[in-house]
Amino acid sequence: MKKKIAIIGSGLGGLVAGNLLAKKGHQVTIYEAHTAPGGYTAGFWRKGFYFESGTLSLESTPTLYKALDDIGVRDRIRLVRKQDRFLTPYFDTTFETMQGFKDVLYGAFPAEKTGLDGYFAELDPFSKAIRPFINKVMPTLFSGPRRFVALAPFLFKGRPLMKFVRKYKDTTCDELAERHFPRGSALNRLLTGIGYPNMGVTALAGMFAAIAEDYWYLADGMQRLADVLADAFRSAGGDLRLGVRVTKILTSQGRAVGVEAEGARLESDVVISACDYKRTFTQLLDQPSLLPAGRLEKIGNAAVSNGVFTVYLGLAMSNDELRSHMKGPGVFCSAFAHDVDPGDPSDEDLFTKTGVSLHSPSLINPALAPEGKSSLMLMTMAPAGWQNRWGGGDRDRYRALKEAAKDALIAKAEAVVPGLRGRIEFEDAATPLTYERYTGNTDGATSAWSWDPRKRFYDSTFGGPAVKTPVRNLLIASCWATQIGGIPGAIAAAYAAVRKI
Repeated sequence: MKKKIAIIGSGLGGLVAGNLLAKKGHQVTIYEAHTAPGGYTAGFWRKGFYFESGTLSLESTPTLYKALDDIGVRDRIRLVRKQDRFLTPYFDTTFETMQGFKDVLYGAFPAEKTGLDGYFAELDPFSKAIRPFINKVMPTLFSGPRRFVALAPFLFKGRPLMKFVRKYKDTTCDELAERHFPRGSALNRLLTGIGYPNMGVTALAGMFAAIAEDYWYLADGMQRLADVLADAFRSAGGDLRLGVRVTKILTSQGRAVGVEAEGARLESDVVISACDYKRTFTQLLDQPSLLPAGRLEKIGNAAVSNGVFTVYLGLAMSNDELRSHMKGPGVFCSAFAHDVDPGDPSDEDLFTKTGVSLHSPSLINPALAPEGKSSLMLMTMAPAGWQNRWGGGDRDRYRALKEAAKDALIAKAEAVVPGLRGRIEFEDAATPLTYERYTGNTDGATSAWSWDPRKRFYDSTFGGPAVKTPVRNLLIASCWATQIGGIPGAIAAAYAAVRKI
Protein backbone atom coordinates (compact mmCIF):
# COMPACT_ATOMS: atom_id res chain seq x y z
CA MET A 1 0.00 0.00 0.00
CA LYS A 2 1.34 3.42 -0.97
CA LYS A 3 1.83 5.77 1.96
CA LYS A 4 2.10 9.46 2.67
CA ILE A 5 5.50 10.08 4.28
CA ALA A 6 6.97 13.17 5.89
CA ILE A 7 10.76 13.40 6.22
CA ILE A 8 12.34 16.00 8.51
CA GLY A 9 15.70 17.10 7.17
CA SER A 10 17.43 16.87 3.79
CA GLY A 11 20.79 15.59 4.96
CA LEU A 12 22.15 12.49 3.29
CA GLY A 13 19.89 10.15 5.25
CA GLY A 14 16.77 12.12 4.40
CA LEU A 15 17.66 12.44 0.71
CA VAL A 16 18.53 8.76 0.29
CA ALA A 17 15.39 7.61 2.12
CA GLY A 18 13.27 10.10 0.19
CA ASN A 19 14.60 8.91 -3.16
CA LEU A 20 14.15 5.22 -2.39
CA LEU A 21 10.59 5.73 -1.14
CA ALA A 22 9.59 8.04 -4.00
CA LYS A 23 10.88 5.48 -6.52
CA LYS A 24 8.57 2.93 -4.89
CA GLY A 25 5.60 5.22 -5.53
CA HIS A 26 5.06 6.62 -2.04
CA GLN A 27 3.99 10.25 -1.62
CA VAL A 28 7.05 11.76 0.06
CA THR A 29 7.66 15.27 1.34
CA ILE A 30 11.01 16.39 2.72
CA TYR A 31 10.97 19.44 4.99
CA GLU A 32 14.28 21.32 5.24
CA ALA A 33 14.71 24.35 7.49
CA HIS A 34 17.71 25.63 5.53
CA THR A 35 17.42 27.18 2.07
CA ALA A 36 19.60 24.47 0.49
CA PRO A 37 19.64 20.69 0.88
CA GLY A 38 22.48 18.69 2.39
CA GLY A 39 22.71 19.33 6.14
CA TYR A 40 26.30 18.56 7.15
CA THR A 41 26.92 17.12 3.67
CA ALA A 42 26.70 20.47 1.92
CA GLY A 43 28.65 23.55 0.91
CA PHE A 44 28.21 27.24 0.09
CA TRP A 45 29.60 30.02 -2.12
CA ARG A 46 30.86 33.44 -1.01
CA LYS A 47 32.17 36.01 -3.49
CA GLY A 48 32.98 33.32 -6.01
CA PHE A 49 34.69 30.99 -3.50
CA TYR A 50 33.21 27.60 -2.59
CA PHE A 51 33.55 26.17 0.92
CA GLU A 52 32.33 22.96 2.54
CA SER A 53 29.66 23.43 5.19
CA GLY A 54 30.66 20.39 7.22
CA THR A 55 31.81 17.05 5.86
CA LEU A 56 35.06 17.31 3.89
CA SER A 57 35.54 13.74 2.74
CA LEU A 58 34.03 10.29 2.86
CA GLU A 59 34.84 6.62 3.15
CA SER A 60 32.87 3.38 2.61
CA THR A 61 32.56 4.08 -1.10
CA PRO A 62 30.99 0.67 -1.86
CA THR A 63 28.09 1.66 0.40
CA LEU A 64 27.84 5.11 -1.21
CA TYR A 65 28.00 3.66 -4.73
CA LYS A 66 25.26 1.14 -3.92
CA ALA A 67 22.96 3.99 -2.88
CA LEU A 68 23.85 6.10 -5.91
CA ASP A 69 23.28 3.12 -8.22
CA ASP A 70 19.89 2.37 -6.67
CA ILE A 71 18.87 6.00 -7.13
CA GLY A 72 20.39 6.14 -10.62
CA VAL A 73 22.84 9.01 -10.20
CA ARG A 74 26.26 7.41 -9.78
CA ASP A 75 27.50 8.80 -13.10
CA ARG A 76 26.88 12.34 -11.84
CA ILE A 77 29.29 12.10 -8.90
CA ARG A 78 33.10 12.31 -9.22
CA LEU A 79 35.49 11.26 -6.47
CA VAL A 80 39.15 12.17 -5.92
CA ARG A 81 41.46 10.13 -3.69
CA LYS A 82 42.18 11.87 -0.37
CA GLN A 83 45.66 11.70 1.15
CA ASP A 84 46.51 13.77 4.20
CA ARG A 85 49.80 15.54 4.75
CA PHE A 86 51.09 15.62 8.33
CA LEU A 87 53.41 18.55 9.05
CA THR A 88 55.18 18.60 12.43
CA PRO A 89 58.61 19.59 13.77
CA TYR A 90 59.43 15.87 13.76
CA PHE A 91 58.38 14.86 10.24
CA ASP A 92 56.62 15.98 7.07
CA THR A 93 54.81 13.16 5.30
CA THR A 94 51.75 12.29 3.28
CA PHE A 95 49.70 9.39 4.58
CA GLU A 96 49.49 6.98 1.63
CA THR A 97 49.77 3.61 3.36
CA MET A 98 49.69 2.50 6.97
CA GLN A 99 53.13 0.92 6.61
CA GLY A 100 54.52 4.16 5.20
CA PHE A 101 53.12 6.11 8.15
CA LYS A 102 54.63 3.64 10.60
CA ASP A 103 58.03 3.90 8.86
CA VAL A 104 57.90 7.68 9.27
CA LEU A 105 57.20 7.38 13.00
CA TYR A 106 60.02 4.90 13.54
CA GLY A 107 62.37 7.19 11.61
CA ALA A 108 61.33 10.34 13.48
CA PHE A 109 61.40 8.76 16.94
CA PRO A 110 64.20 6.14 16.96
CA ALA A 111 64.45 6.27 20.76
CA GLU A 112 60.79 5.25 21.02
CA LYS A 113 61.14 1.95 19.12
CA THR A 114 60.08 -0.15 22.09
CA GLY A 115 56.97 1.97 22.65
CA LEU A 116 56.08 1.93 18.95
CA ASP A 117 56.57 -1.82 18.78
CA GLY A 118 54.17 -2.29 21.69
CA TYR A 119 51.62 0.17 20.34
CA PHE A 120 51.43 -1.37 16.88
CA ALA A 121 51.57 -4.90 18.28
CA GLU A 122 48.15 -4.07 19.75
CA LEU A 123 46.75 -2.03 16.87
CA ASP A 124 48.03 -3.86 13.77
CA PRO A 125 46.14 -7.14 14.29
CA PHE A 126 42.96 -5.15 14.89
CA SER A 127 43.42 -3.14 11.67
CA LYS A 128 44.23 -6.36 9.79
CA ALA A 129 40.99 -7.95 11.05
CA ILE A 130 38.99 -4.92 9.87
CA ARG A 131 40.63 -4.61 6.45
CA PRO A 132 38.63 -7.38 4.67
CA PHE A 133 35.43 -5.44 5.34
CA ILE A 134 36.61 -1.97 4.24
CA ASN A 135 35.55 -2.52 0.62
CA LYS A 136 32.24 -4.24 1.35
CA VAL A 137 28.75 -2.79 1.04
CA MET A 138 27.07 -2.57 4.43
CA PRO A 139 24.63 -5.53 4.67
CA THR A 140 21.90 -3.17 5.90
CA LEU A 141 21.50 -1.95 2.31
CA PHE A 142 20.19 -5.32 1.13
CA SER A 143 16.96 -7.23 1.67
CA GLY A 144 15.96 -10.87 1.39
CA PRO A 145 18.47 -13.43 0.08
CA ARG A 146 20.84 -10.70 -1.09
CA ARG A 147 21.17 -9.53 2.48
CA PHE A 148 22.27 -12.99 3.57
CA VAL A 149 24.86 -13.03 0.77
CA ALA A 150 26.13 -9.62 1.92
CA LEU A 151 26.26 -10.82 5.53
CA ALA A 152 28.15 -14.01 4.71
CA PRO A 153 31.67 -12.48 4.71
CA PHE A 154 30.98 -10.87 8.09
CA LEU A 155 29.64 -14.14 9.51
CA PHE A 156 32.40 -16.40 8.22
CA LYS A 157 35.40 -14.06 8.34
CA GLY A 158 34.41 -11.79 11.18
CA ARG A 159 35.48 -13.96 14.13
CA PRO A 160 38.98 -12.40 14.46
CA LEU A 161 37.45 -8.92 14.26
CA MET A 162 34.85 -9.65 16.94
CA LYS A 163 37.58 -10.98 19.22
CA PHE A 164 39.33 -7.61 19.09
CA VAL A 165 36.06 -5.66 19.34
CA ARG A 166 35.25 -7.47 22.60
CA LYS A 167 38.79 -7.05 23.94
CA TYR A 168 38.94 -3.29 23.29
CA LYS A 169 35.23 -2.55 23.70
CA ASP A 170 35.74 0.15 26.34
CA THR A 171 39.34 1.16 25.58
CA THR A 172 40.03 4.64 24.20
CA CYS A 173 42.86 5.69 21.89
CA ASP A 174 44.16 7.86 24.76
CA GLU A 175 44.39 4.84 27.05
CA LEU A 176 46.13 2.80 24.35
CA ALA A 177 48.69 5.56 23.75
CA GLU A 178 49.38 5.99 27.47
CA ARG A 179 50.25 2.30 27.79
CA HIS A 180 53.26 2.91 25.54
CA PHE A 181 54.13 6.64 25.67
CA PRO A 182 54.10 8.99 28.67
CA ARG A 183 51.50 11.71 28.73
CA GLY A 184 53.02 14.96 27.50
CA SER A 185 55.38 13.24 25.05
CA ALA A 186 55.20 14.15 21.36
CA LEU A 187 54.12 10.64 20.34
CA ASN A 188 51.39 10.56 22.97
CA ARG A 189 50.07 13.91 21.72
CA LEU A 190 50.27 12.75 18.11
CA LEU A 191 48.49 9.45 18.60
CA THR A 192 45.76 10.94 20.79
CA GLY A 193 45.28 13.86 18.39
CA ILE A 194 44.25 11.75 15.38
CA GLY A 195 40.49 11.54 14.96
CA TYR A 196 38.06 12.34 17.76
CA PRO A 197 39.27 12.84 21.35
CA ASN A 198 39.05 9.65 23.41
CA MET A 199 37.66 7.75 20.45
CA GLY A 200 37.48 4.00 20.90
CA VAL A 201 40.33 1.80 19.74
CA THR A 202 37.83 -0.03 17.52
CA ALA A 203 37.03 3.23 15.70
CA LEU A 204 40.73 4.16 15.58
CA ALA A 205 41.68 0.87 13.89
CA GLY A 206 38.84 1.30 11.40
CA MET A 207 39.84 4.89 10.72
CA PHE A 208 43.47 3.94 9.97
CA ALA A 209 42.28 1.20 7.60
CA ALA A 210 39.88 3.56 5.82
CA ILE A 211 42.45 6.37 5.45
CA ALA A 212 44.91 3.93 3.89
CA GLU A 213 42.45 2.29 1.50
CA ASP A 214 39.13 4.10 1.05
CA TYR A 215 39.24 7.86 1.67
CA TRP A 216 37.86 10.34 -0.87
CA TYR A 217 36.98 13.94 -1.72
CA LEU A 218 34.03 14.88 -3.90
CA ALA A 219 35.59 16.57 -6.92
CA ASP A 220 32.79 19.11 -7.21
CA GLY A 221 32.18 19.64 -3.49
CA MET A 222 29.74 18.05 -1.08
CA GLN A 223 26.92 20.34 -2.19
CA ARG A 224 27.05 18.61 -5.56
CA LEU A 225 26.08 15.31 -3.91
CA ALA A 226 23.18 16.95 -2.09
CA ASP A 227 21.98 18.76 -5.24
CA VAL A 228 22.15 15.62 -7.37
CA LEU A 229 20.13 13.66 -4.82
CA ALA A 230 17.65 16.53 -4.47
CA ASP A 231 17.16 16.68 -8.25
CA ALA A 232 16.63 12.92 -8.42
CA PHE A 233 14.09 13.11 -5.61
CA ARG A 234 12.08 15.78 -7.40
CA SER A 235 12.29 13.82 -10.67
CA ALA A 236 10.86 10.77 -8.89
CA GLY A 237 7.85 12.83 -7.81
CA GLY A 238 9.07 13.85 -4.37
CA ASP A 239 8.24 17.23 -2.83
CA LEU A 240 11.30 19.00 -1.36
CA ARG A 241 10.30 22.04 0.67
CA LEU A 242 13.31 24.22 1.44
CA GLY A 243 13.22 26.96 4.04
CA VAL A 244 10.37 25.18 5.86
CA ARG A 245 11.05 24.36 9.50
CA VAL A 246 9.14 21.56 11.20
CA THR A 247 8.12 22.69 14.68
CA LYS A 248 6.23 19.62 15.90
CA ILE A 249 5.89 15.91 15.27
CA LEU A 250 2.20 15.23 15.70
CA THR A 251 0.97 12.06 17.40
CA SER A 252 -2.34 10.38 18.14
CA GLN A 253 -2.91 7.25 20.21
CA GLY A 254 0.81 6.57 20.45
CA ARG A 255 1.68 6.88 16.77
CA ALA A 256 3.01 9.64 14.54
CA VAL A 257 0.33 11.15 12.32
CA GLY A 258 2.11 14.11 10.74
CA VAL A 259 4.10 17.27 11.35
CA GLU A 260 3.47 20.90 12.04
CA ALA A 261 5.32 23.42 9.86
CA GLU A 262 4.72 27.13 9.32
CA GLY A 263 1.70 26.89 11.61
CA ALA A 264 -0.02 24.24 9.48
CA ARG A 265 -0.80 20.63 10.39
CA LEU A 266 0.44 18.30 7.65
CA GLU A 267 -0.85 14.76 7.96
CA SER A 268 1.16 11.68 7.02
CA ASP A 269 1.12 7.93 7.56
CA VAL A 270 4.77 7.82 8.57
CA VAL A 271 7.19 10.45 9.91
CA ILE A 272 10.90 9.98 9.36
CA SER A 273 13.27 12.06 11.45
CA ALA A 274 16.41 12.57 9.37
CA CYS A 275 17.72 15.19 11.76
CA ASP A 276 19.17 15.50 15.25
CA TYR A 277 18.00 12.69 17.55
CA LYS A 278 17.98 14.81 20.69
CA ARG A 279 15.95 17.56 19.08
CA THR A 280 13.50 15.00 17.68
CA PHE A 281 12.42 13.88 21.14
CA THR A 282 13.18 16.82 23.42
CA GLN A 283 11.81 19.59 21.19
CA LEU A 284 9.73 18.25 18.29
CA LEU A 285 7.68 15.37 19.68
CA ASP A 286 4.34 16.77 20.82
CA GLN A 287 3.94 14.13 23.56
CA PRO A 288 7.32 13.32 25.14
CA SER A 289 5.42 11.16 27.65
CA LEU A 290 5.19 8.52 24.90
CA LEU A 291 8.79 7.61 25.68
CA PRO A 292 9.43 5.04 28.44
CA ALA A 293 10.38 6.35 31.86
CA GLY A 294 13.95 7.57 31.96
CA ARG A 295 14.38 7.48 28.18
CA LEU A 296 13.93 11.23 27.72
CA GLU A 297 16.45 11.94 30.46
CA LYS A 298 18.94 9.54 28.85
CA ILE A 299 18.53 11.29 25.50
CA GLY A 300 18.96 14.71 27.05
CA ASN A 301 22.12 13.72 28.94
CA ALA A 302 23.78 11.69 26.17
CA ALA A 303 27.14 12.99 24.95
CA VAL A 304 27.49 14.02 21.31
CA SER A 305 30.52 14.12 19.02
CA ASN A 306 32.82 17.14 19.07
CA GLY A 307 32.15 20.36 17.23
CA VAL A 308 34.62 22.31 15.12
CA PHE A 309 35.69 25.89 14.66
CA THR A 310 36.28 26.76 11.00
CA VAL A 311 37.83 29.75 9.23
CA TYR A 312 36.89 30.36 5.59
CA LEU A 313 39.40 32.27 3.48
CA GLY A 314 39.24 33.47 -0.12
CA LEU A 315 42.80 34.16 -1.23
CA ALA A 316 44.34 36.49 -3.79
CA MET A 317 46.74 33.63 -4.51
CA SER A 318 46.81 31.23 -7.43
CA ASN A 319 46.22 27.53 -6.91
CA ASP A 320 49.73 26.85 -8.17
CA GLU A 321 51.21 29.08 -5.49
CA LEU A 322 49.01 27.65 -2.75
CA ARG A 323 49.89 24.12 -3.84
CA SER A 324 53.60 24.94 -3.69
CA HIS A 325 53.11 25.54 0.04
CA MET A 326 50.49 22.92 0.93
CA LYS A 327 51.65 20.18 -1.51
CA GLY A 328 48.08 18.87 -1.62
CA PRO A 329 44.48 19.82 -0.68
CA GLY A 330 44.75 18.73 2.97
CA VAL A 331 47.34 19.38 5.67
CA PHE A 332 47.32 18.74 9.41
CA CYS A 333 49.84 21.00 11.13
CA SER A 334 50.84 20.81 14.79
CA ALA A 335 53.92 21.29 16.95
CA PHE A 336 52.56 18.79 19.52
CA ALA A 337 53.91 21.19 22.13
CA HIS A 338 50.90 21.15 24.44
CA ASP A 339 48.44 18.74 25.97
CA VAL A 340 45.15 19.76 24.41
CA ASP A 341 41.63 18.78 25.44
CA PRO A 342 39.29 19.95 22.65
CA GLY A 343 36.34 19.27 24.93
CA ASP A 344 37.49 21.54 27.76
CA PRO A 345 35.21 24.61 27.74
CA SER A 346 37.33 26.48 30.31
CA ASP A 347 40.67 26.45 28.47
CA GLU A 348 41.16 30.09 27.48
CA ASP A 349 44.28 29.20 25.49
CA LEU A 350 42.70 26.38 23.46
CA PHE A 351 43.23 28.02 20.07
CA THR A 352 46.81 29.00 20.71
CA LYS A 353 47.70 25.44 21.79
CA THR A 354 45.77 23.30 19.34
CA GLY A 355 46.87 22.08 15.93
CA VAL A 356 45.15 23.24 12.74
CA SER A 357 43.90 21.38 9.67
CA LEU A 358 44.04 23.12 6.30
CA HIS A 359 41.69 22.17 3.47
CA SER A 360 41.55 23.80 0.05
CA PRO A 361 38.51 23.04 -2.14
CA SER A 362 40.12 24.83 -5.09
CA LEU A 363 43.16 22.54 -5.00
CA ILE A 364 40.74 19.67 -5.61
CA ASN A 365 38.88 21.55 -8.32
CA PRO A 366 40.06 25.00 -9.57
CA ALA A 367 36.47 25.79 -10.62
CA LEU A 368 35.63 26.20 -6.92
CA ALA A 369 37.38 29.60 -6.78
CA PRO A 370 37.63 32.60 -9.15
CA GLU A 371 40.27 32.33 -11.84
CA GLY A 372 43.74 33.08 -10.48
CA LYS A 373 42.55 32.77 -6.88
CA SER A 374 42.18 29.99 -4.32
CA SER A 375 40.09 28.95 -1.33
CA LEU A 376 41.25 27.71 2.06
CA MET A 377 39.53 26.39 5.17
CA LEU A 378 41.21 26.21 8.60
CA MET A 379 39.70 23.89 11.20
CA THR A 380 40.18 22.61 14.71
CA MET A 381 37.92 20.83 17.18
CA ALA A 382 36.28 23.07 19.74
CA PRO A 383 33.50 22.70 22.32
CA ALA A 384 30.16 24.43 21.95
CA GLY A 385 30.45 25.32 25.62
CA TRP A 386 33.81 27.08 25.26
CA GLN A 387 33.99 30.22 27.42
CA ASN A 388 30.40 29.95 28.64
CA ARG A 389 29.03 28.94 25.22
CA TRP A 390 31.10 31.53 23.38
CA GLY A 391 30.18 34.50 25.52
CA GLY A 392 27.01 33.44 27.30
CA GLY A 393 24.69 35.16 24.83
CA ASP A 394 26.61 38.47 24.81
CA ARG A 395 26.89 39.25 21.08
CA ASP A 396 29.93 41.52 21.46
CA ARG A 397 31.73 38.89 23.54
CA TYR A 398 30.81 36.23 20.98
CA ARG A 399 32.31 38.29 18.15
CA ALA A 400 35.46 38.99 20.15
CA LEU A 401 36.01 35.32 20.98
CA LYS A 402 35.31 34.31 17.40
CA GLU A 403 37.77 36.90 16.07
CA ALA A 404 40.49 35.84 18.51
CA ALA A 405 40.06 32.17 17.57
CA LYS A 406 40.14 33.06 13.87
CA ASP A 407 43.34 35.08 14.25
CA ALA A 408 45.00 32.25 16.20
CA LEU A 409 44.30 29.71 13.45
CA ILE A 410 45.45 32.06 10.69
CA ALA A 411 48.70 32.59 12.60
CA LYS A 412 49.19 28.82 12.83
CA ALA A 413 48.39 28.33 9.15
CA GLU A 414 51.13 30.79 8.20
CA ALA A 415 53.60 28.06 9.20
CA VAL A 416 52.32 26.25 6.11
CA VAL A 417 51.45 29.21 3.86
CA PRO A 418 53.91 32.07 4.58
CA GLY A 419 52.38 35.53 4.31
CA LEU A 420 48.86 34.08 4.33
CA ARG A 421 47.30 36.98 6.24
CA GLY A 422 48.32 39.51 3.60
CA ARG A 423 46.68 37.51 0.79
CA ILE A 424 43.20 37.26 2.31
CA GLU A 425 40.46 38.69 0.10
CA PHE A 426 37.47 37.20 1.91
CA GLU A 427 37.21 35.82 5.45
CA ASP A 428 34.57 34.43 7.75
CA ALA A 429 34.38 31.90 10.55
CA ALA A 430 31.96 29.40 12.09
CA THR A 431 31.80 28.27 15.70
CA PRO A 432 30.08 25.07 16.88
CA LEU A 433 27.08 27.30 17.61
CA THR A 434 27.04 28.35 13.95
CA TYR A 435 26.90 24.69 12.93
CA GLU A 436 24.16 24.06 15.47
CA ARG A 437 22.12 26.92 14.01
CA TYR A 438 22.42 25.78 10.39
CA THR A 439 22.28 21.99 10.79
CA GLY A 440 20.18 21.61 13.94
CA ASN A 441 22.78 19.24 15.42
CA THR A 442 23.08 19.60 19.19
CA ASP A 443 26.22 21.60 20.05
CA GLY A 444 27.20 21.46 16.38
CA ALA A 445 27.97 17.73 16.67
CA THR A 446 29.93 16.66 13.60
CA SER A 447 29.13 12.94 13.63
CA ALA A 448 26.14 12.13 15.84
CA TRP A 449 26.88 10.66 19.26
CA SER A 450 30.18 10.72 21.13
CA TRP A 451 32.97 8.50 19.80
CA ASP A 452 34.14 7.88 23.37
CA PRO A 453 33.16 4.23 24.12
CA ARG A 454 32.59 5.14 27.76
CA LYS A 455 29.84 7.55 26.72
CA ARG A 456 27.83 5.36 24.36
CA PHE A 457 24.20 6.12 23.69
CA TYR A 458 23.69 2.73 22.05
CA ASP A 459 24.92 -0.50 23.62
CA SER A 460 27.16 -1.30 20.66
CA THR A 461 29.47 0.97 18.68
CA PHE A 462 28.98 -1.02 15.48
CA GLY A 463 25.45 -2.37 15.79
CA GLY A 464 22.93 -1.99 13.00
CA PRO A 465 21.05 1.31 12.70
CA ALA A 466 18.40 1.82 15.38
CA VAL A 467 15.64 3.28 13.22
CA LYS A 468 12.64 2.17 15.29
CA THR A 469 11.42 4.42 18.11
CA PRO A 470 8.92 4.00 20.97
CA VAL A 471 6.46 6.01 18.85
CA ARG A 472 4.75 3.93 16.19
CA ASN A 473 5.27 5.19 12.64
CA LEU A 474 8.11 7.46 13.75
CA LEU A 475 11.46 6.30 12.37
CA ILE A 476 15.03 7.60 12.46
CA ALA A 477 16.88 7.84 9.13
CA SER A 478 19.95 9.92 9.92
CA CYS A 479 23.47 9.23 11.13
CA TRP A 480 22.03 9.50 14.66
CA ALA A 481 20.64 5.98 14.24
CA THR A 482 24.21 4.67 14.73
CA GLN A 483 26.73 5.40 17.47
CA ILE A 484 29.48 7.01 15.40
CA GLY A 485 27.29 8.32 12.59
CA GLY A 486 28.95 9.66 9.48
CA ILE A 487 27.96 9.15 5.86
CA PRO A 488 27.88 5.32 6.07
CA GLY A 489 25.66 5.50 9.14
CA ALA A 490 23.24 7.90 7.45
CA ILE A 491 22.95 5.70 4.35
CA ALA A 492 22.50 2.53 6.41
CA ALA A 493 19.77 4.20 8.47
CA ALA A 494 17.95 5.38 5.34
CA TYR A 495 17.81 1.86 3.92
CA ALA A 496 16.74 0.36 7.24
CA ALA A 497 13.91 2.90 7.58
CA VAL A 498 12.74 2.23 4.02
CA ARG A 499 12.73 -1.50 4.70
CA LYS A 500 10.57 -0.96 7.82
CA ILE A 501 8.05 0.98 5.74
